[in-house]
Amino acid sequence: MTAKIIDGNKVAAKIRDECKIRVDALKEKAGVTPGLAVVLVGEDPASAVYVRNKVRACEAVGIKSYTHRLDASVTTEELVVLVHQLNADTGVHGVLVQLPLPKHIDMERVLETISPEKDVDGFHLYNVGGLVLGKGDFFPPCTPYGVVKMLESENIKVEGQNVVVVGASNIVGKPMAIMLMGQDATVAICHAKTRDLAQFTILADILVVAAGVPNLILGQMVKTGAVVIDVGINRLPDGKLVGDVDFESVSKKASYITPVPGGVGPMTVTMLLENTIDSAERMAAKKN
Repeated sequence: MTAKIIDGNKVAAKIRDECKIRVDALKEKAGVTPGLAVVLVGEDPASAVYVRNKVRACEAVGIKSYTHRLDASVTTEELVVLVHQLNADTGVHGVLVQLPLPKHIDMERVLETISPEKDVDGFHLYNVGGLVLGKGDFFPPCTPYGVVKMLESENIKVEGQNVVVVGASNIVGKPMAIMLMGQDATVAICHAKTRDLAQFTILADILVVAAGVPNLILGQMVKTGAVVIDVGINRLPDGKLVGDVDFESVSKKASYITPVPGGVGPMTVTMLLENTIDSAERMAAKKN
């Protein structure tokens, strides 16, 4: 068996085409241009690349982007003041504070300051609670939301399937498990302290790996015919980018697999665009 590759770039391109149509409709019918404000603190090279990619993606679908670059010495108070200003700006529909933040900044306080109605990253407690309960107009976190869309793109059945999520972070692992439980999957979450990881992964019909460990999952740990979603992105000493899954061995056993790069990565930015447009549509509806 050779796994079918789920091309994240292709799926993302289709969704971005749909996003552009929605943006054009908002402009025409409501006179509203969706706006995304991104706050970048310090000079972290990876964060700068992420922000640049987000700005380009916004431009491609017609979303206005506003980048606020702050010195690494900025205080929590100063950052909170900026977030309040963005919350009050009617031209901004999404507010994103790029993580990680410098260690001296109270990250939780900053994230909780973002208005839930503009929290397009889905990190605010209101949005987390909405995700858990499956109620209200909440924003799902972008990476797990992207994974769900990838599964939908291939018509992969989730209901009744055994799903194993490797990684229990608040950004990917936990919300991923909740979203798939919401589709009536049976979900197990594994993490750094799970004993004998393979005894869990071998049972998975759908395996989502977001552990941040290069080539953690090997072919012998995967059930024949499983769907494998690799969320990890790791740079090896030789500069090569790899995921958390050993692509060569796992692709010989899986039915579907996502590559790294070009898998989940493009979907994360795309779902950020989708959340921003959702926010703009909701705000426009409230005005009418």
